[in-house]
Amino acid sequence: MLFANHALFSDIVRIYPLSSVELPFLISIALFFTALTTLFLIWITYGRASRWVLAIVLVLSSQAAYYMDQYGVIVDTVMLDNILHTNPQEFAGLVSLQLLAYTICLGLIPAWIVLKYSPRVQFSKAELLSKLKLTGVLLVLLVCVVAPFTAHYASFIREHKVARMYANPTFFSYSVIKYVVLAMQATEVKTLTKVAQDAVEADIHKHHELIIMVVGETARADRFSLNGYHRLTNPRLQKEDVVSLRNVTSCGTSTGISVPCMFSVLGRKAFDKEKAKHMENALDVLSDNGVEILWRDNNSDSKDVATRMHYEDFKTPTFNTVCDAECRDVGMLKGLDAMIASKKDKDILIVLHQMGNHGPEYYRRYPKAFEQFTPTCKSGELSTCSQEEVDNAYDNAILYTDYFLSEVIRFLQKYDNTYETAMLYVSDHGESLGEHGFYLHAAPYMIAPKEQTHVPAIVWMGKHFDYRLDQLKPFQDYPLSHDDVFCTLLVAYELASKTCDTKLPMLMANQDMH
Repeated sequence: MLFANHALFSDIVRIYPLSSVELPFLISIALFFTALTTLFLIWITYGRASRWVLAIVLVLSSQAAYYMDQYGVIVDTVMLDNILHTNPQEFAGLVSLQLLAYTICLGLIPAWIVLKYSPRVQFSKAELLSKLKLTGVLLVLLVCVVAPFTAHYASFIREHKVARMYANPTFFSYSVIKYVVLAMQATEVKTLTKVAQDAVEADIHKHHELIIMVVGETARADRFSLNGYHRLTNPRLQKEDVVSLRNVTSCGTSTGISVPCMFSVLGRKAFDKEKAKHMENALDVLSDNGVEILWRDNNSDSKDVATRMHYEDFKTPTFNTVCDAECRDVGMLKGLDAMIASKKDKDILIVLHQMGNHGPEYYRRYPKAFEQFTPTCKSGELSTCSQEEVDNAYDNAILYTDYFLSEVIRFLQKYDNTYETAMLYVSDHGESLGEHGFYLHAAPYMIAPKEQTHVPAIVWMGKHFDYRLDQLKPFQDYPLSHDDVFCTLLVAYELASKTCDTKLPMLMANQDMH
């Protein structure tokens, strides 16, 4: 804890600066992680194997500490996959004197001490009883250190997942286990239900499609000035030729439901998360028909939507080059030119999953330059802030999404002469900001307030795209939902299927809709 968790405690001190106010909580959280680490080590060591397990953990922890301290990377399943696929040349470029120092001082020497001096015991009832007694003491310690700071811990656990990922060796050990489990599952033969198998190309055009779909996070439709909000929260988009679809409802009130549901053919009423996991979604159908798919994520993950697609994690500085207090959505645009250049003869769909307005600490969702509305709520405990402060922080995050979407459009405009370009932005769900005493989201859909289900959707089309914005504008207030996304994507790539005969794709605004 003292020598191999510099990244963890540096990030915690960044979040909670050293002060007379925060110092007691910082001491508490240090004891919290120490107790958890001790519990972890107690229950992975048994009898004669204990010495060797601890020695291996020490060596691996030294490697994790080096890369977290030096590069700010997080050793998750994605990073483990990268490590396992590193070639000798790449590995040689990573070797340094500092790496050797970490390996020797934090790994090999401590491991040698453990192997030489740790008691050589056989597993027995006495060892088990000792473990149980120490576990009881540690659990009591955990209760004692957490109880005085429950509000702080609630905010920390919900808001600062990245900080917790620096915990060494617990998180990388969890990642290793998860990686092994996922690898084993990948080898299992599971039946994937096919959908829209009759999909065929309806027309052949001169240009390939290049579409960017932005999956928004926790954005409310009524906070977009494009939809009539009294504040100018969309200053950049209002200068672009876009259509805001003002009457769109979400499939769920949480990311875990809404994201897989919007790409599923099932629709909200029939949607089942486990069933959808073993069914093809819109991305699968497009991929089966020759469309190149890339999913980039600055949120939690794709919620099983992109498990069979090219997936890139942009939540950490490992890949996202635009990071300050946290990694920014606009960083997901970096490197896309090279990807497009390598797929010149294919239709392309790029999905960008935003951090967006993820709460409750909305003030962290945008760089300081976007803090236009003040004062802002600087706490995850929204009920302790005034309504004005909550609204200001939330609206500033909408301002940053406005900037991000305008940058997506600017990026696509570079390809307007050579591709059929378009952008579709749809948020996953909305957010309660104190209305009726509710905050955040994830309310049961049957009782969820409109603030959690009324989501923004914005469309931009390039000059060669098959459909025109003036076809879509008369239907800005037409009732649409996440259920329409599946067929919208098929239509956008000129694929015809009986599955969509009775659907209403967002982009298919034509005379048949009258």
